[in-house]
Amino acid sequence: MQVLFGILYHTIGGIASGSFYMPFKKVKDWAWEVFWLFGGLFSWLFIPFIAAWLTVPNFSAIIAGADGGVKSFTYAMGLLWGIGGLTYGLGVRYLGMSLGNSVVLGFCSAFGALVPSVYYALVPVEGKTTIVEMAQNTGGQLVLLGVLVCLAGIAITGRAGLLKERELTEAQKTASVQEFSLVKGLVIAVFSGILSSFFNFGIEAGKPMADEAVRQGFNPLFQNNVTYIVLLWGGLTTNAVWCLYLMLKNKTFGDYFKTGAPNGRNALLSALAGTMWFLQFFFYGMGESKLGNGASSWILHMATIILTANLWGLYLKEWQGVSKQTFRTFLLGLGVILVSIFLVGIGNSIN
Repeated sequence: MQVLFGILYHTIGGIASGSFYMPFKKVKDWAWEVFWLFGGLFSWLFIPFIAAWLTVPNFSAIIAGADGGVKSFTYAMGLLWGIGGLTYGLGVRYLGMSLGNSVVLGFCSAFGALVPSVYYALVPVEGKTTIVEMAQNTGGQLVLLGVLVCLAGIAITGRAGLLKERELTEAQKTASVQEFSLVKGLVIAVFSGILSSFFNFGIEAGKPMADEAVRQGFNPLFQNNVTYIVLLWGGLTTNAVWCLYLMLKNKTFGDYFKTGAPNGRNALLSALAGTMWFLQFFFYGMGESKLGNGASSWILHMATIILTANLWGLYLKEWQGVSKQTFRTFLLGLGVILVSIFLVGIGNSIN
């Protein structure tokens, strides 16, 4: 029963994550950096604070009393993840919901399983598995195989994107993805996927704070809400710096008060997108507390997001007008990515 609840929570979180960019697509007359930062304030600051206050009222004291090294490392992981989250938005912007999410989250799922083991090979910690140890046991070998399969799936989806670019006219490409750019989008998506995986390690780095919340008697279901506060500060820092830079460069500060623009509606849509984004990790933390395996939880989370995002991509007709061969190539790549995710999940379960 605990496993079923864990899967349910991860599914809800994955649906929220795979859908959060949809409200942003309805924003009108605001530059990308303007609505991204406004939504981000809800994603990384307001909603995490409210969630922690409601579920772990003593969270501020727990954070204050935590070891400085734990907080610093968790924040650093948030900074790195923040770059991935920032470029995720750009990846979807240039590739669309289907292709963008498949590439970004494919890399994210694979490296999310590998990053901790590489770190522990460099900085040994008792009870933690290194990448060398992974290569010497069945579970670890399945994880490494899953990563290779994932890279193959990403290559296939990239091929589908190339075929799409060749087949469609500019008008057709921009009908569903207004700023479609395959090369730019793929470079950004690969970079984003690798760095986005650091969120998984950030949760693990902040585990002492979550453990302290449980020790003090708070519901284990919400223990990660304490860790999220520090981790998301890092993400907020990275995204705020970049968005403010773009606002200065593009002189878009005034978009929030632009005459003739639906500013109130834009604000509500951006706030909704930001709230939906945080809900993915609110439910992720609940799911992880039930399944008890961070890496496998991460893989399940990624699989649900990829499926949800591709359903939205079909709804938005992002592959309309391409040949059957191109669409089959994309579906093959997506299937290979999902197979890789399950390989990694099985491998981590064995470990």
